Amino acid sequence: MRASGLADRFVVVTGAAGGIGRAVVESFLDEGAHVVATDLDVGTFRPSDVLHPLALDVTDAGAVEAVIDTVEATLGPIHAGVSVAGMLATGLVSETRDEDWHRMFAVNTHGVFHFGRALARRMVKRRGGSIVVVSSNAAGVPRHAMAAYASSKAAATMFTRCLGLELAGHGIRCNVVAPGSTLTPMQTGMWADERGAAAVIAGSPATFKAGIPLGKLATSQDVADAVVFLASDRAAHITMTDLYVDGGATLRG
Repeated sequence: MRASGLADRFVVVTGAAGGIGRAVVESFLDEGAHVVATDLDVGTFRPSDVLHPLALDVTDAGAVEAVIDTVEATLGPIHAGVSVAGMLATGLVSETRDEDWHRMFAVNTHGVFHFGRALARRMVKRRGGSIVVVSSNAAGVPRHAMAAYASSKAAATMFTRCLGLELAGHGIRCNVVAPGSTLTPMQTGMWADERGAAAVIAGSPATFKAGIPLGKLATSQDVADAVVFLASDRAAHITMTDLYVDGGATLRG
């Protein structure tokens, strides 16, 4: 198999302490990359020669710039950046508070913008690099009681594709991975009881939500595998794509 081209290169991951984020970090380490794992709390990571935890709030544009500067000044040029940091809250539009809407966009959309802009400023000078954003399949289909989340993810998805168009001439690729229901604390936190997984797989006609044709939830590793592929040299001619990893739930590619 063709080498991924990630060995000994520096990768920065936001939202690294979550279920998907941690799987992404571990997958890049398996490829031989040096990983800078960022999150609000990185205390569960043990620093090493190849793993560098750094606290970061992606809603703070200045903090994002500072972390990227620190990485490039003390470790080396960033080859790939993966934006995983995100949050989920549900509720009808009529019951959504201003602060909940703003917080969702602050993390899911503004955080992606801050990170992508900071990376672009450095990568353009080197004429190379890869940016991957973990969005959601909810960005592509209407979801009952998920307007704020779906809207924030849709904005992040389109931002990433537009960024990819701007950066393509500089040899920089920007892609999106759109997971569906994934077995993480974010998902299980919405379940009322132990039948939650079965209900998600079956779908909900009452709320116009299709089930999962493959008959199973995604794992964090399923999503991480897609992220690493798109960041690697194996995807050297892929940019501006929106890769759904949802078992066919949205009935689209």
